[in-house]
Amino acid sequence: MSTFDLAAGGDPDLISRPRRNRQSPAIRSMCRETRLGVGQLIYPMFLHAEGDDVPIASMPGQTRWSLEGLVAEVKRVYELGIDKVVVFPKVDEALKTRTGEEAFNIDGLIPQAIRRIKDASPDTCVITDIALDPYNSDGHDGIVADSGEILNDETVGVLCEQALAHARAGADIVAPSDMMDGRVGSIRAVLDQEGFSQTLIMAYTAKYASAYYGPFRGALDSAPSVSSGRPIPKDKSTYQMDPANVREALRELELDEGEGADIVMVKPAGPYLDVIRALREATNLPVAAYQVSGEYLMIKSAADAGWLDEKRVVLESLLGIRRAGADVILTYFAPQVAEWL
Repeated sequence: MSTFDLAAGGDPDLISRPRRNRQSPAIRSMCRETRLGVGQLIYPMFLHAEGDDVPIASMPGQTRWSLEGLVAEVKRVYELGIDKVVVFPKVDEALKTRTGEEAFNIDGLIPQAIRRIKDASPDTCVITDIALDPYNSDGHDGIVADSGEILNDETVGVLCEQALAHARAGADIVAPSDMMDGRVGSIRAVLDQEGFSQTLIMAYTAKYASAYYGPFRGALDSAPSVSSGRPIPKDKSTYQMDPANVREALRELELDEGEGADIVMVKPAGPYLDVIRALREATNLPVAAYQVSGEYLMIKSAADAGWLDEKRVVLESLLGIRRAGADVILTYFAPQVAEWL
C-alpha cells in the first residue's frame, strides 16, 4: 500500500466502492433491483349477510362487510389503485351442512357479491375462494366421512359446482384453496365445457398447514368443529402441506401447471420465502403469495404497542416477498400501501 494519507483521502487501491450506489435517494432509486407497486396487490375482504359492517376482533383494522359496505369499500379502494379483490364469506350456521351445498347456491352470498361489485365497479377484478370450509358444518375444506377421512374426489365434485356458480355470477378468477388432489384439472374442464374458458384459475399450489391462519378463522368462524361426537380431524394436516417440505411444493406446482392453472400461489408468504423462490425458478407462470392473517396481526400488534414503525415494516415485508419472486401479493395492508405509495 502507498504511503497515501488514509485520513485525508482514503485507500487508493480500493477501486470498488458499493456505497457509491447508495449515497442519495436519486441514486438508490436508479439502482433499486426490486420494486413494489399497487398493481401487484390483491385486497382480501370479508363479507357476511348482516346489514351492518362489523370490526373483526381477531384482525384489528379489518372489517366483516355487509353487501352495501363491501361495494362501497371496493369502489373506495379502486380510486386508490386497488383493482383486484378476493372475497371470503362468513356463512350463517343454519346454511352449513356436511356436504356444503350452499357453496354452489347461485343466489348465495358470494354470487350476490360478485354481481354487485361488477355492477358498481366493472373494472375491478373479482377473485373468489373455492373451498368448503365456510359452508361445511365440520369446518373443513372437504367433506368429512363418518370415519373422519377427508373425502377427496367427492369434494372435488362440489368444488367444480362452486367454481361454476362463481363464474356464472361474473368472477374473473376462481382460486381453489382446498388442496384436494386433481381439483385444478377438474375445475378447468368444467369451466371450459360450460363456456367459461376465459375464467382464470389461481391455484393455492403450496398451501401449508400453518399456525399463522388463526385470526382468519376467527374472522370467518370456520375452524374445524370437534364437538359433533364424530371423529372430526382437529386440523388440516392430511390435505394442507407439511411446513417442513419444499420439494413437495415443486411436485404440486408440476401438477397444477399441467392441469391448467393460470397463476400459482404460496401461502403463507413471509415464513415461506424459500418456497416462493423455488416456485419462481421452476415456472413461467405468475407466482402469487398470501401475507396471511397471522403475519398481519403480528405487525399490527407490534406497531400498536409502539415497538415497530408500521409503514416501514409493512413496506419492507412486502418488498421481501417481492424480492423472493412473488409477482402478486394478497395482503390486508393493500389500501394502506396504496395510500403510502
